[in-house]
This record gives sequence, C-alpha cells and structure tokens, in this order.
Amino acid sequence: MWPFLSLPLLNPPVTFPKRASIQTLGCRLNQYESKVIRDRLEEAGYRIVPFESQADLAVINTCTVTNVADAKSRNAIRRFTRSNPQAVTVVVGCYSQVGYKAIAEIPGIDYVIGNNDKLNLLEYVGEGKTDQPIIIRERMDREDFSITFVGDAPFQQRANLKLQDGCDFMCSFCIIPFARGRARSRDFDNLIKEAESLASRGVREFVLTGVNLGVYENSGKCITEAIDALAAIQGVDRIRISSIEPTTIPEDLFWRMASPEHPLLPFLHVPFQSGCDRTLKAMRRLYEVREALEFIQRAVEQVPGLCVGTDLMVGFPGETEADFDETCRFFLERPFAYCHVFPFSERHGTPAVRMSNQVAVAERKRRSAHLRRLSAAKRFAFDEAQVGKTANVLFEDCRDDLFPGYTENFVRVAVPCQDGLDLTNRLGKVRLIRPAADYLEAEFIEILS
Repeated sequence: MWPFLSLPLLNPPVTFPKRASIQTLGCRLNQYESKVIRDRLEEAGYRIVPFESQADLAVINTCTVTNVADAKSRNAIRRFTRSNPQAVTVVVGCYSQVGYKAIAEIPGIDYVIGNNDKLNLLEYVGEGKTDQPIIIRERMDREDFSITFVGDAPFQQRANLKLQDGCDFMCSFCIIPFARGRARSRDFDNLIKEAESLASRGVREFVLTGVNLGVYENSGKCITEAIDALAAIQGVDRIRISSIEPTTIPEDLFWRMASPEHPLLPFLHVPFQSGCDRTLKAMRRLYEVREALEFIQRAVEQVPGLCVGTDLMVGFPGETEADFDETCRFFLERPFAYCHVFPFSERHGTPAVRMSNQVAVAERKRRSAHLRRLSAAKRFAFDEAQVGKTANVLFEDCRDDLFPGYTENFVRVAVPCQDGLDLTNRLGKVRLIRPAADYLEAEFIEILS
C-alpha cells in the first residue's frame, strides 16, 4: 500500500472587488441618477473609486444643455480613456441621447447608453470591452415611471429626490425635450418608499428634482400633495424645490414656505430666461414680463425672507442691446437674490438655431459677464441683509476648521469647529455676523435637533 501523502492545503485565491468610477456633469437630476447608479454598482460588488484613478469600469453621466456642456462631457471621456485604456467605459445621459454619433467616434468608448436605459447599464456591460462602441438609444418612454432603488449605507444631510422627468413646453432654444423626452411623473408610492428609505438612512433634507417639477401628477396627486406626503415622513426636517417653471407654481406653496411648522423651505429658483417680452415670445415661453413681476411680488409678500433666484439667457437670436437692457432692469429692480446666466448656445434640432439675426459669440460673452457682475452684487447685498439675524442651519461635515451649512432661505454660512462638538447633520441655531468670501460667518447658539 502506498503511504498516504499529506499535501499542504492551498489557500483559496484572493479576489478583490472590481473598481468603478463615476463622473457626473450637469443638473441635480443627473446627480440623483448617478447616485442610483452608484448604489446599484455597489450592490453588484463594485468598489467606487475617484474618477480618473485606476478602475475597471467608468460611467460618465453627461449633459448637453449647451455646447460647453458637450465639450466638458467629451473632455471627461477622453481624460478617463487615456488614463484607463483597459477599463470598460460607459457614457450615459443627455449627450448620449442626442449626440451619440459624436461620442462613438471617441477612441476607447465601449457603450453609449441613452437616458431611457442609463439606470440599467449593468444589464449591458457584463461582456467587458468591445471592439466598437455599442449604442443603446431607445425612444424615450412616455408613461409615468418607477425607480428601483437600493442601498442601506448611512446617507447624511440632504439628498436629491427625483419626482419627474421630461418636458412638453418645447421652448425654441431647448434640447431637453429631445434628450429626456416628454413630461412624465414618478409613481407616487414608489416616490414615498424611496423617501422613507432615505430618511431611515439619515437624510434630513430632500431637494426635489425634475425637468419640469410643477407638472407632477400621479395617482391623483399633484406637486403640492406630493410635498405634503414627503413632509409627513418621520425624520424629514427640510424640503427644498430645486427649480420650477414660472407657469407651474401653485401659490398654495407660499403658506407652506412661510409656516415654521412645514418643512418646505422659503426658496424659489424660477427660470424666467428673459425680462423682455419680445425675446420671451421668440423663445416660446408661456408668459409675459408683467405676469412674472406680479408673481414675484406676491411671493415675497407672502413668504418672509424668501430667497428668489432665476436663470437668464443672453444673446438669444434677435436680442438687441435694448432688449438686453430690459432683462438687466428686470433683474435689478425686482427682489431677486441672484441669477444664473447662460449665453445662448446653438442646439442642433431646435428652432432657435435656424433663426436669423444670430448674436455674435463675443457679444454673448460680454453680456454674460455684465449680468454675472450684477448677480454677484445682488447676492452679496442679499447675504449682507441677513447680518444680525438668527437662522436655523443644517450643518455639513467639518472642513477647514469650519462647519458649513445653509439657512432656510439658502444663505451659505459657516461656524468655527469646536472641540467636542460634532454638528454634522445637526440642525442648529446661529447668529449671522459678517460676509466672508462665499459665505457668512456665523456664531453658533444651540443645537435644535
């Protein structure tokens, strides 16, 4: 009989989780969708690493609202593929939906996935790298939707929450209805379940996102009823509307913003786009300047301390210097705290690109710079007017020896970090002292919750 040979046991091979990297460009809606993608990747066993570090998979979530956004998307793609030539590179989002041909020409791309399937990208990338880009670009759904959400890790402070997608307004300059489809709303029960999940993970503030939030309607619930249902969730202290179209804002939101008992915060970002009726008509906007001014006045009268911001486009085809001056006066003479300025950008497929009297690019840049200077001055004046007041702040993580956060009406503040006092994700009362850089210095008074 052969003697029994005792062989050493071999250790099982060590396996490491695959690394995934995510880059997000553009709006809060993209930020929300990237968070869903991140959670799904982690559930599938991926370890998330910083963008451009060594990774096995990259997801670039793109924006196409302007030519500059397109260029930023292309630059992000090229940076990653140059530093990670062996990685599977997936480009998703709005630019993938409308600019898929240009993306597919970039070396190193494996998958180009439009908005309809971006959240399901794991269904497509299992085969690894490809010989040529695979384009997945279906027509956008027109039905209301649900979102499968995963994740149970702590998620502190605030979270974007998607209520709606797409738009039916078809403004003459806007590519978004082509990139995101027609207006549709999220299933109400699905929305509330995700909100409850986020609240259980530590989220205290929701930032409501969508392309055209004000048209939300599902299961007989409108935007106001959805906000009230979110407000009733245990642990939700704050609800902020990210951006909402002028003609869609129900004015019964005002008393909710004004009430200290309701989580809806006194903040409105309303993209008016222009302060000139002639330009608004050419843009195919659904209101006139008079209506906009009357709305703003009613809002500030009913909501004490309300912060109102807006988007303004300059250099739209046919906009004269006099038209631009009207927009500047519209912004300066009304109680706006700030504006986001966008020079007109030609978007292939939109009516505006075919209009005559295109404004020279250099003139668009000049007008943008002027309006941005006006906005910076108004933002400083709004913040300075808060000095001496007390306010409630939801604090973020301590960094650079400061605890930063936002007041109810969207003023950025910071208090010095103190030994033994962790304010992360806590609501506290502060006294606003003085402007500093891009925030207000504040004195900490007490923790509220």
